[in-house]
Amino acid sequence: MGSKLEFVRLPAPDGVNGWWECLPSPASARKVTSDSRFDWVVVGGGITGLCAARRLAELAPGASIALVEADRIGRTTAGRNSGFFVDLPHDISSESYSRSVEADKADVRLQRHGIDYVREAVRQHAIDCDWRDDGKFHAAVNNKGKAALSHFADGLARIGEPFEWLDEAAISRVTGSGFYRSAVFTPGCSTVQPAALMRGLAATMPANVTVFELSAVKGIEQQGSAKVLRFDGGSLTARRVILCTNSYAARFGMHPNGLLPVYTFASMSREMSPAEITRLGGQQSWALIPADPMGTTVRRLSSNRICVRNHFVFRPNVEVSAADLAKAKSLHQRSFDRRFPMLKDVALEYTWGGALCLSANNGVLFGEKEDGIYEAIGCNGLGLSRGSASGKLIAEYALGQASELVQQVLNQPRPRVLPVRPLVDIAVSAAIWAKEFSAGAEL
Repeated sequence: MGSKLEFVRLPAPDGVNGWWECLPSPASARKVTSDSRFDWVVVGGGITGLCAARRLAELAPGASIALVEADRIGRTTAGRNSGFFVDLPHDISSESYSRSVEADKADVRLQRHGIDYVREAVRQHAIDCDWRDDGKFHAAVNNKGKAALSHFADGLARIGEPFEWLDEAAISRVTGSGFYRSAVFTPGCSTVQPAALMRGLAATMPANVTVFELSAVKGIEQQGSAKVLRFDGGSLTARRVILCTNSYAARFGMHPNGLLPVYTFASMSREMSPAEITRLGGQQSWALIPADPMGTTVRRLSSNRICVRNHFVFRPNVEVSAADLAKAKSLHQRSFDRRFPMLKDVALEYTWGGALCLSANNGVLFGEKEDGIYEAIGCNGLGLSRGSASGKLIAEYALGQASELVQQVLNQPRPRVLPVRPLVDIAVSAAIWAKEFSAGAEL
């Protein structure tokens, strides 16, 4: 018997996911209820696992592949985010934003590689997920935010990326809100209904992929040259395994892996009436990121709802409380009211949380963890674009295909080792509080 990998974090209830609730009821889940054998097992049904399984199937059409998810695909983290496929470096207020022209261009290539791969699948299979290549707005509410946008624009100019400045009147014509003072538009971002996308990717897998849901892996054991994945209802045996579990990353024993599960929260309004849509004005659909990354992200959806996202908490056990959700909803209501005073009767219908997988040095876990077990974990706030790229590339790497992009991801640092608990809890929570406080009016 070889080493044993135990999964110590599993998805837990964290609010009511508005993206999921707005969809029709899904088909019944196929669960692991017996003992089966596959050539490959991909663990994790988020964007990374979905792309890994799809790419394996494309490159190895004669191989049998299982994709396993502890919950329903589309209901957990990848289907809970704000739905931005961001193509550019993301922390626009960082002084190291344009740390190196070549490094920033490499990041853009990687992220666009992931976006292009998913977009092609959406088009090929006509996945109904409101995919839009409409770009995004970075908006500021005061002079501090405008200075951050200027720094962002300087960085974009250095790496040759197009952008457009909008003054107060121009961004108001987009959003219908008088809250913002200026904005920078970048055209390369795509947006999506994330839960619908995840469901659609799972439903259109190649024929050699079997998708299991509501099937939490409890552990992986080595038996000879095979890996045996244990579930409550049975087991899957495979020659090779790919871990795409992100914030729920498994650990050997009690050794930390340097990952920081940080929760953020979102709320979605009820559908607006025709009169409310008229009062709001602006464009029917748009996506906006705050000048301060700890501020409020806002999307107006083609379904005539508005989604707002802000507030971060460090939760190393990847669980949130009812108090966390209540506080988040209160903050969201305040942010909504400040931006849309003309919509004072539009209630926030759903509030939920979702875990980001961060590390102190933007490090990732990518490559072969041990013989026959591969991992693609850690997207550092760019989950859809970097997750899709990482999933595709880990499949290629595991099948022995070399490329510049595979090497680029392999060259990224591993997550920096963290202090022991509770020191890390105190340090990370204090840093988040300070950054949220600094965001000020951007919330």
